[in-house]
Amino acid sequence: MTKNKLIENIRKTLSKGDVSITQPGGCQAISLYLFNPEVLEGPLSHDEAQAVVAEPAYWSFCWASGQALASYILQHPELVAGKHVLDFGAGSGIVAIAAAKAGAKRAIACDIDHDALDAAKANASLNHVEIEISDDLDKVLADIDVIVAADVLYDAENMPFLARFKQTASLIILADSRVKHLGDEAYELKQTVTCRTWPDLNEFEEFNQVRIYHAEGEQ
Repeated sequence: MTKNKLIENIRKTLSKGDVSITQPGGCQAISLYLFNPEVLEGPLSHDEAQAVVAEPAYWSFCWASGQALASYILQHPELVAGKHVLDFGAGSGIVAIAAAKAGAKRAIACDIDHDALDAAKANASLNHVEIEISDDLDKVLADIDVIVAADVLYDAENMPFLARFKQTASLIILADSRVKHLGDEAYELKQTVTCRTWPDLNEFEEFNQVRIYHAEGEQ
């Protein structure tokens, strides 16, 4: 997977879209192809604005929780070393890449967005690690030891995954900046860190507070 493919993908919605190699502020040990804000010389056209809203290129930003969780895994490699790790809602792939760098036996980036999977593969290559990619959660859940997920609870419809994860893996590591109370006591708050989405979207300060949780599996 090449940078040119990622540029092609981002230009589905932004005619002058571009990506550049960046080390996100919250996890500078990992390099990523991310949206290059320098290409925006003025407001988006109506059609482009509509396209961005309809199909946002989430993968072209490294969200605060993704950076925080990737950094956390690199600081605690024993959580994933030698294990099969699934990164749910992988986006840019930063957390799967961190798991691979930390010694995971398998690191799988799972996302329903095929452009995100392109980005995850390209970013893994950029960091000289091997990861697997999948767009089908059901096909990759077997034999998973650890599930990692960052900022996947922005959509309330994703909340049931909290219970499903516990039925699948022996350890779940979750990072979230959107939901202050998970409503599931199995998820124990381990750490709160301050981090900003990269490139900076000038989000509300409350979204820069990332909470990292652990939960043990029930199987």
